[in-house]
Amino acid sequence: MAKWLLLAVLALPFAELAAFVAVAATIGFGLALLLLVATSVAGGLVLRHAGGMHIARVRSALGTGSFTALQTDNTGALVLLAGILLFIPGFITDAIGVLLLLAPLGAALRRGPPPRRADGVLDLEPEQWHRVPEQSLPHRDEDGGRQR
Repeated sequence: MAKWLLLAVLALPFAELAAFVAVAATIGFGLALLLLVATSVAGGLVLRHAGGMHIARVRSALGTGSFTALQTDNTGALVLLAGILLFIPGFITDAIGVLLLLAPLGAALRRGPPPRRADGVLDLEPEQWHRVPEQSLPHRDEDGGRQR
């Protein structure tokens, strides 16, 4: 299995080059190059937005020692992998990245928005929140200034 995976990784640049030549022959070199740049920018935006949130969630879970949120949420990892694949220039990796992005999007659309109560309160699942210790605020003088 590892041998085939290594062979696939080594063959990927040649397959990407062949795919680029085929697309460039179909739509033109300039448009093919523009499409590669656009998907790389899109991958960077996905990594910056969704990937950053997933990395922050991992850091928070590591800090608190609670891994239940990470075990139940595989969509963040899929979006992170999709962003990496979109960022890598190439039509094959872009196609795989788009397919990985469609899976979490489809799940989110099927799940729909979380139900809201009549009073405007949003109920979260237990793995979507955690308690934060209350920090004490510094005492203020009567004139509104901070005590030293």
